[in-house]
Amino acid sequence: MKYFQKLGKSIMLPVACLPLCGLLMGIGYLLCPASMQGGAVSGFGPVIGMFLVKAGGALIDHIALLFAVGIGVGMSDDQNGTAGMTALVSWLIITSLLHVDFIKTIMPSVAERPTRLLAFQKIENPFIGILCGLIGAHSYNRFKNTDLPEWMAFFSRRRSTVIMSGIFSLLAAAVLFFVWPVLFEGLVWLGQSIAHMGAIGAGIYAFLNRILIPLGLHHALNNVFWFDTIGLGDLTHFWAGHTSADVRWSLGMYMSGFFPCMMFGIPGAALAMIQSAKSSRRKYAIGILSSAAICAFVCGITEPFEFAFMFTAPVLYAIYALLYGIFTYIAAIVGFRAGFSFSAGAADLLFSASLPAAAKTWLIIPLGITAFVVFYIVFRVLIRVFHFHTPGNEAEEHEEAETTTVPSTKRGDIDTDAILSGLGGAGNIVSLDHCATRLRIEVKDGTWIDDAALKTAGARGVMHLGQTSVQVVIGMKVQAAADALQESIRKNR
Repeated sequence: MKYFQKLGKSIMLPVACLPLCGLLMGIGYLLCPASMQGGAVSGFGPVIGMFLVKAGGALIDHIALLFAVGIGVGMSDDQNGTAGMTALVSWLIITSLLHVDFIKTIMPSVAERPTRLLAFQKIENPFIGILCGLIGAHSYNRFKNTDLPEWMAFFSRRRSTVIMSGIFSLLAAAVLFFVWPVLFEGLVWLGQSIAHMGAIGAGIYAFLNRILIPLGLHHALNNVFWFDTIGLGDLTHFWAGHTSADVRWSLGMYMSGFFPCMMFGIPGAALAMIQSAKSSRRKYAIGILSSAAICAFVCGITEPFEFAFMFTAPVLYAIYALLYGIFTYIAAIVGFRAGFSFSAGAADLLFSASLPAAAKTWLIIPLGITAFVVFYIVFRVLIRVFHFHTPGNEAEEHEEAETTTVPSTKRGDIDTDAILSGLGGAGNIVSLDHCATRLRIEVKDGTWIDDAALKTAGARGVMHLGQTSVQVVIGMKVQAAADALQESIRKNR
């Protein structure tokens, strides 16, 4: 659990880039609709809009790479930038070796199997980014202090971590060469199986679409239902001006249910998260979630919202995906039909309303209001009852509140030298990390820790999680304290 908590914290580093993306793209699409629908871009406002869309797209299009570097740094023992470099090396090697053009070169027969070819076309996804980040962090943590013979001394210690990351990445690419297309093709088969189930199948698809986003495998299903991989192509037929009479299913049923969820459900869930945040962290939650909600409403980009909690509260994310399935089923039953060329935001709803397959688009109002209320209630109740770790409601805040009963004699003045002494000195520290409010420390001998000395030095509380693991509650100045402690440790070793 401690490992996954650290992973969740590490993911917040690249996630912090996404509110900027949402803000830029949301404003950009409003100023320049042609950036989504095509056509000439002329005039001062549309040019500025296109400029903002392109800037925001630079982040969202490379979110997987941001994950790789951010997790590499976040999962390293000392938050060192070298770990980000090792993760970047892993990303470049794996994505290059599994790039579709290279795969076709070494195995031309791949081109004869469209789904397998498609699998390698979608290799740059968040799952691969997370994997590369973990490879980079492990390589750094394991080999950063490795000394090589004198004739190879240049490659000792931190420089060796890049080499080891490359070796591990070669092995990972070899495994993924066989495993990734099998997973992808399995999901295509699943899509084919549920395509004949009508409205129920549409609901199942929407649920799986959201569930698979963390792994980047939702592309497999999207290509089954949205594009003409197996003879469906809900999106392509919709925008080609066709109607249900031209196809064998109710055209638009695999897209329509996303609109109430993205436009109204996500803002409702975001509001519930903000209201559930601790008072000391509410501004942080607003900063993360408000722009994410606006982005989802305007242009249907949901990653800034979803990546803010999918790894820290996976059960809540599964329920979130289930709500998509329910609303997609309802939309299919009541006859609401709308399509998107980019995603299910207000911009695409407006643009698609005039197409022949669009039907009962006015239902977005009652469906949207219902989605807002349902998402809000579900998220508000579940976060309150089960204390899910959403932005501003992380476990650190609970534990800090429980450990502030012993007053600090320093009252906000933190004596890092005294804290180091209370931890048993630099020689007793194995690793030091921090979260939002606490220092997380692994020591060689837990009996050397002096709780009273730590509290006198400015700590708000001390928690022992085992014989060698301790967490020292500092407060919002924890990063400054951690940096000072790291410097003291380096000087005293």
